[in-house]
Amino acid sequence: MDMNVDFAGLRLSNPVFTASGTCGYADELADFIDPDALGGFITKSITPEPRKGNPPPRVVETDSGMLNAIGWANIGMEAFCREKIPAIESRFRKAAVFVNIAGKTVGEYAAVAKRLAGEKAISGLELNISCPNVEAGGTAFGIDPALAAEVTSAVKKAAGGKVLMVKLAPMVTDISAIAAAVVDAGADALSLVNTFTAMVIDIETKRPILANKTGGLSGPAIRPIAVWLVNKVHGEVAAGRVPILAGGGIRTASDAVEFMIAGASAVSVGTMGLVDPARALIIAAGIESYCRHHGIARAADLTGSLVE
Repeated sequence: MDMNVDFAGLRLSNPVFTASGTCGYADELADFIDPDALGGFITKSITPEPRKGNPPPRVVETDSGMLNAIGWANIGMEAFCREKIPAIESRFRKAAVFVNIAGKTVGEYAAVAKRLAGEKAISGLELNISCPNVEAGGTAFGIDPALAAEVTSAVKKAAGGKVLMVKLAPMVTDISAIAAAVVDAGADALSLVNTFTAMVIDIETKRPILANKTGGLSGPAIRPIAVWLVNKVHGEVAAGRVPILAGGGIRTASDAVEFMIAGASAVSVGTMGLVDPARALIIAAGIESYCRHHGIARAADLTGSLVE
């Protein structure tokens, strides 16, 4: 069967990505799997200048997922291009590599996009307008259609020919309104969903466990909500216009297939990859097995196949 997927003009060998922030810059994952066997890889967030991120503790497990409040900790765009691009060039020949880009202002987002526009090893950019763990930028752009469109337009102009994927915030009044605004502004693809703002309290100290007080909830707890949001955006905005990269609590091939039936062209594995770094490849193999068992000739035929 055919596992290839067309994603905004990129031909992927399979429909499985790693989610941003879960596998570092690229070289870290190579200690566990061949990253080039993935459909796509998304780096952690890159900002114009280096960031230390939020103070620790920054991660806490929950009964059905985890909270993180990393705060865009990264080495900055110049060090990324100098130190990490060579590693990406040496490890990726087939998989599409996206860089998750972030900033506090429209100008900062555009600056990172412009710096990466000439890097041949990079297939696309994931515009992060949905991070809930920073004081400025992030969700501030992702909750307002006008601001979301403004930053999307600026980054699209700065990105040259790179595929632009916009990562949407789930905790908004109407995610379809934000999706429509960024697609109209030039987005080539949509990525959803990001984490949900949440909090965990230590009942002995009566203090939040995370130093940031709140963090982004990921993992199995959010999957049914994410499936619904993907289906909503697919039906109301994306179908026939742009592909969706879906994520949120994917642990198994069944989870991934569910997202594709809901409307996703590809899926991203995040939290589960921290438990098992090889899980993305296991899920890709499982999607192929599901298609063979059900007589589906192309993985791409799963997208939007929900029966209503």
